[in-house]
Amino acid sequence: MSFRLYDSVRRQIVPFQPLRAGEVSIYCCGPTVQSAPHLGHIRKEVNFDVLRRWLEATGYAVTLISNITDIDDKILIKSAEADRPWWAHAYLYEGEFHRAFRALGVRPPTYEPRATGHVPEMIELMRILIDNGHAYAAADGSGDVYFDVKSWPEYGALSGMKVDEMEAAEDADPRGKRDPRDFALWKGHKPGDPESAAWDTPWGRGRPGWHLECSAMAGKYLGDAFDIHGGGLDLRFPHHENELAQSRAAGRPFATYWMHNAWVTQAGEKMSKSLGNTADVLSAVEKHGGRAIRLYLAGPHYRSAIELSDASLAEAAAQLARIDSFLERAGKAGPGWVAYVPEQVIPESFAAAMNDDLSTPAALAVLFGAVRDGNIALDAGDIESVQRHLLAVHLMLKVFGLDPGDPEWADQQPADDLRPVVDGLVAALLEQRTQARARKDWPAADAIRDQLATIGLKVEDTPSGPRWSLEN
Repeated sequence: MSFRLYDSVRRQIVPFQPLRAGEVSIYCCGPTVQSAPHLGHIRKEVNFDVLRRWLEATGYAVTLISNITDIDDKILIKSAEADRPWWAHAYLYEGEFHRAFRALGVRPPTYEPRATGHVPEMIELMRILIDNGHAYAAADGSGDVYFDVKSWPEYGALSGMKVDEMEAAEDADPRGKRDPRDFALWKGHKPGDPESAAWDTPWGRGRPGWHLECSAMAGKYLGDAFDIHGGGLDLRFPHHENELAQSRAAGRPFATYWMHNAWVTQAGEKMSKSLGNTADVLSAVEKHGGRAIRLYLAGPHYRSAIELSDASLAEAAAQLARIDSFLERAGKAGPGWVAYVPEQVIPESFAAAMNDDLSTPAALAVLFGAVRDGNIALDAGDIESVQRHLLAVHLMLKVFGLDPGDPEWADQQPADDLRPVVDGLVAALLEQRTQARARKDWPAADAIRDQLATIGLKVEDTPSGPRWSLEN
């Protein structure tokens, strides 16, 4: 079964057919680095990281471009409030995003271009649009350049909206526009703007519009046509709609497929800085661990909204603990390993789920089934079966980016990691239990076992001594 995905333009699940055999090109709208990231931002990064890993696991060579928007109205406003240069402000929060990505095991994109480094490509794109009759420089000499929405009959193809039913954004600047719904490709320099936040163009000095930036960078690194354009559902209109229109109007085929992940919500509302209902990524990681937060974001289907709560994050941490408990138990099977194990592949049911529009809930069910069966095999002493299940679990975890042995987690051993402390405390209690059993003080031995059970630790007596694990 080949990969199928839900395409936002066609509004249905369709077979994926890349432009070049064996290769996949993906462009994801990256962060606008105005302030620290929240879990709503990072969901997109995790979802498309899983997509990338799955495509690579099935044999594709993947090129993933994710940009940095480092010049924007919001950055100028936030930097002024913080009393720091806009470029320093952007660089500060770019670092915050990168720390959040690393904390969740998100692999770096193939390239990560900054908007400010691609002004020549933006000027060229505007020139083509003006020559084609789809854009115009404002007649008031402001330096603004606008896309003429009504000149492009396909406008609205992505969102399903009709131009005549659209209204201009309430905060849109109407100066120099032929139609209030026309959107800015270039914003002329205004009094009070930082002098450093402006570049020269044939139509006047100013800075790029957000939509223009992404079309220019996608074209620079992926060419006029590429496979998948991704981003959060909130970007579908107007950002992606405008990207699609200006790129197609310039004669560029642009993306063949459009994928959008749903929101992370709190109390039913989309998580956003403007609403104040945000969850700091690094704080969540400190409390629950990076792999648990990644599981929380990657586990639900990417097109389904996720409700954020302490209970949901704790549940993800408990799910991960069950997986890790099996990995630890199987890893201690030691001398019983068989010398030969048949070639292991990803389970067919897992592959079928992932190929069905990245159905991660069904894929996780397969993974947890393998963990369950592996634990049963361990209890039965069927070491060959244990090893098969262990290898399958590792392969599936790698697709999710959750394998603890992967390089992304090599430096994810925080100073406050309590595992060594827990090991020492449990070992001391088990030694007390062993001494109690040796003197036939069965009530004391049972009390220690029951005390450990109340905190979720299972004690098993083996020929080589007591062994503990997390309850499954």
